Amino acid sequence: MDVASRWLKRCLSLTVLILLLGTVTAGTSENINAQMLKLGIYLWDDYFILRGEEPKPECNPKPDIELQLDELEREFNAENQDFELLADEFNRDAARSSLLKQVKVCQSKHQAAQTYLAQTDIWVRAFASIEASFAQISLFSINQQKSMLIILLLLCATYATWRNEHIAFRGIRNKHEHYFSYAAQTLAALSLFYSSYRFYKDAEDAGASLSSPELLATLIVGSAVLSLVSFIKLFKTRHLSKQNTSPFRMVLTVPIQTWMLLAAAYHFFVNEEHAPGISMYFTQIFQLTNLHLTIALYIWVGMLLKETLLGAKLFDVFKPWNFPPEILACIAIALMAVPTAYTGASGIIIIAMGAVVYQELRRVGTRRQLALAVTAMTGSSGVVLRPCLLVIGIAILNKEVLSDDLFYWGSRVFMLTLAVFFMFAMLTRRGPLSIAPFSEAFQPSITKFRALLPYIIIIALSMLIYAVLLNAYLDEFSAPIILPVIMFAFIIYERKFSRDFEQQNKTLNVSPNIVSAFNNAIGNSSVQIGALLMLMACSFTIGGILERSGSGLSIPEGFESVYLTMLVLVLFLVVMCRSLQAS
Repeated sequence: MDVASRWLKRCLSLTVLILLLGTVTAGTSENINAQMLKLGIYLWDDYFILRGEEPKPECNPKPDIELQLDELEREFNAENQDFELLADEFNRDAARSSLLKQVKVCQSKHQAAQTYLAQTDIWVRAFASIEASFAQISLFSINQQKSMLIILLLLCATYATWRNEHIAFRGIRNKHEHYFSYAAQTLAALSLFYSSYRFYKDAEDAGASLSSPELLATLIVGSAVLSLVSFIKLFKTRHLSKQNTSPFRMVLTVPIQTWMLLAAAYHFFVNEEHAPGISMYFTQIFQLTNLHLTIALYIWVGMLLKETLLGAKLFDVFKPWNFPPEILACIAIALMAVPTAYTGASGIIIIAMGAVVYQELRRVGTRRQLALAVTAMTGSSGVVLRPCLLVIGIAILNKEVLSDDLFYWGSRVFMLTLAVFFMFAMLTRRGPLSIAPFSEAFQPSITKFRALLPYIIIIALSMLIYAVLLNAYLDEFSAPIILPVIMFAFIIYERKFSRDFEQQNKTLNVSPNIVSAFNNAIGNSSVQIGALLMLMACSFTIGGILERSGSGLSIPEGFESVYLTMLVLVLFLVVMCRSLQAS
């Protein structure tokens, strides 16, 4: 049983790895193809003619215009001789102008054929063949994006179900909670399966053609497997206790996406008696396929970052200064804002770097509550900075705002947040604001900084290569493609070339070799991708309920001030979080 489980996990990891690498390769191929087209035009002025098949024009480049005009006039008169009441004269000048234009087109075709024969050689063919291969990879990936997304979503969601890692307000702690949570998950997955099957069957019975039947077929199979896994897990409770729990806590252990599916099932199955409704809205996730694949890549980047020593080495630079806990807390928030902005997911950074941040803060004597607060803030403060995917998603969904405006104000929100936190930390500090003397701390700090130079060089070289060769920069458009490559380089450098890896890894316990690092990263990524994408897909079903019921959520008209609106929303979130914490 353990062997079979191990092989299933390996197959899942390999499939997810192939899908993620395929997404990276597809994006890179687009840039390569664009750059090769530019290079081809630079090397051969007529490259767009040379890159295709040999032109074989069949038209006459030097026709007798007058003869053709006479023939057209005879045809015109023959066609109109039976319509004397609507008699019209043949416009010889207009016909001549049209024929002359056709002659020019014909001559350009013959000229292209001559150019092709004169300039085509083995080098042109080789270059065009390579360029065409990248173009085909790009086109194939664009055409298969939706298939890649649905397979990735269902595979990872199934794995997250098996690992009990879906997003919920509370973790399962005893058998009663386990039975309740997995019974609800089984029922929700069966609802998705039944809705998908009915959608496919009703369309087939009605003779309607589905735009992407393979996607719906994949959803049917995937939701059936998800139902089976949830049902099997329902009876696996050997490691759980039999202690009592309250009904409210049992409700909190059910994943949020499960409640969404159950609510949609009640609405579409009972209220509307429209079984395909769940799958109709669930598949709306394909409207933003590229965005959701980018989210998966960012999650992968975060899990790869977790397998590096970069976080610990960053904090090593500040150790010689013996900063007070409050100052180090502000430094940690500022430092972690950068990876948060580039991964676009606060939870991923907390998973990847949270342990390092918390341990370093506790090492200098930071009280537990402040250390936990800073750890949480390190994963959220940077979500308003460029090129965070969360902001891009808001700009895509809300056409009234621009991403540049959001990032502009986001940077100011970040500075304001950091300033407020700094003032609060200063007001509540418990020790003196003293640091190590400059003469004692500077040299050791510089020595520790040298350990970061290889990482800086890797980042600089990667950005230079992508900028010069592929015209791609580390922005919101290219970051999902470039960052995985940089993380690969980090992991390889540490395991193969870093002299102090084994020594530093004694306290951090990251994967000791390259293979295990990639395996752990892809395994952790699978869980996070499945949980997050499934939640996003199921949220579309709730949107469908609101849309079809004619109701919606709106800000009351009494909120005439944006500041009052912000205050009410903040208070609402604080009360909600406190109530969940109390449970």
